[in-house]
Amino acid sequence: MKIGISTFLTDEGISGTKLGPALEDRGFDALFLAEHSHIPASRATPYPAGGELPRQYYRTLDPFVALSAVAVVTERLLLGTGVTLLIQRDLIHTAKEVASLDVISNGRVVFGVGAGWNREEMANHGTDPRTRGALLDEQLEAVRVIWSEDLAEYHGRFIDFDPLYAWPKPVQQPHPPIFVGGGQAAAKRAIQHGVGWIPIGVSDPAEVPAQLALLEGHDLPVVVNTDPDPAVLDAYAEAGVVRANFFLPTLPESETLQALDEFAKVADPYLG
Repeated sequence: MKIGISTFLTDEGISGTKLGPALEDRGFDALFLAEHSHIPASRATPYPAGGELPRQYYRTLDPFVALSAVAVVTERLLLGTGVTLLIQRDLIHTAKEVASLDVISNGRVVFGVGAGWNREEMANHGTDPRTRGALLDEQLEAVRVIWSEDLAEYHGRFIDFDPLYAWPKPVQQPHPPIFVGGGQAAAKRAIQHGVGWIPIGVSDPAEVPAQLALLEGHDLPVVVNTDPDPAVLDAYAEAGVVRANFFLPTLPESETLQALDEFAKVADPYLG
């Protein structure tokens, strides 16, 4: 099992150009970045983890701009989104951004997507929260058509375009790995589309088999966001999870490097 890092890059924490090389130096496998385009000032949707919405949600950098900068200063690090809020994005533009990043990085992109939770944020983008799952299903189909076909065409209820040309194509063929982030609904969507799943890790190793049973025996890759707990890591590794991402708080550079050193001690058995 590989070990990566999941975090929010903001204007207040460590820069991506410092973080990327620091991860490679310590043997971490990947960097996954969260995304929020904005946070509505008037918000009724509760924060899923409870309590006040953490400061970093308000200040996230665009993940594709940030990961492009990281790509330039790294050689091996996988560059992931955890997750892209695809339902709030123009699909054709996003297909080009992902493909461009894959070209710039020479095939190091992992495309994590999600249906989101902040209903006011979705609404500001013109997305109906009630149909966001159906929209995401069509987007997952259509984006692969754009990446894999020279003359791409898709006709659905939400996504509809006549034949078009869109380059560059991704370096990774037929396309970069796709993962759906979330709980039970995301696991079902991963099965439906034959892509990977990004769940939130459990705290008790004994709960790992039941959580992964949501994939219903389908052999799909799993990247789990988890705390740096050796017992939990071992349980996920034994279950065949391909990567565990530790959540890195958004901190200044010196504090971030100290946190990474502590993470590396826990992850040492899995670091290359």
